[in-house]
Amino acid sequence: MAILEFTKMHGCGNDYIYVIATAQRPADPAALSRRLSDRRFAIGGDGLILLGRAKDADVSMEIYNADGSRAEMCGNGIRCVARLAYERGLVRTNPVTIATDSGFKRVWLEFEGAVACTATVDMGAPILEGHLIPVAATGQIIAHPLSVDGTIWPITAVSMGNPHCVVLVEDERLFTLPEHEFAALGRRFEHHPFFPHAVNTEFVLIESPARLRMRVWERGSGETLACGTGACAAVVAVALNHRGGRQAQVALRGGTLGIEWRQSGPDADHVFMSGEAVKVFSGQVELEARELVALD
Repeated sequence: MAILEFTKMHGCGNDYIYVIATAQRPADPAALSRRLSDRRFAIGGDGLILLGRAKDADVSMEIYNADGSRAEMCGNGIRCVARLAYERGLVRTNPVTIATDSGFKRVWLEFEGAVACTATVDMGAPILEGHLIPVAATGQIIAHPLSVDGTIWPITAVSMGNPHCVVLVEDERLFTLPEHEFAALGRRFEHHPFFPHAVNTEFVLIESPARLRMRVWERGSGETLACGTGACAAVVAVALNHRGGRQAQVALRGGTLGIEWRQSGPDADHVFMSGEAVKVFSGQVELEARELVALD
């Protein structure tokens, strides 16, 4: 048998199982994510995140959704990666530079005493060109009419390193849908042919120009309590539709994120996200020896 140490963390309820993979790593992280993410028979979470060595960054971040699919980026997860890497001594700089599948990201940790509790992430510039998001169209996709099972939804497509479909809604009906009905709707968007790599879908109610309410369906994980990249995409989409400003508090089922799409200065066009990074517990799981691979 082999022992795998892990830490369970969350950002606004978007919870992952974090493993420091510098000395050893799972032989099949996709399969391990499917197994450990089960909320009844295992640790439970929205997926598995591995922290590893990086050539040109302080640490790397490797994300597997609960269904085992690989994700490019997770806004809530990256804040937790920065905190865990700092507390475990993998890095002593602030900001922390993290290598992700969507490029390098900087994370500024904010401390209460010696403990890093919140963080701000430079998420980079949003991608708005359709074929780069990707969607099955070119140009910017703003208030685009998308037919989903006979209903026309006005969608705005944004990539924050991963693809998002933002739907601006006019009332609270989507927020009161039972979970099974919301799941059915979320899956229809996720696997719609307009999105060749599937998509994360955010339903956004504009409560004021500076406050949004959001319910999210994440590809590969289902409904989650929060989605950091989705909150960023929501603020960008609202601004593109001229329905609000470039800075807002985004209220999700698991908490609130502060988002700013900067208009000027050295970081113009970059989206910054601020929110919590919470450690829940640490533990160990027993694996077969063949399920772990030693690293040089």
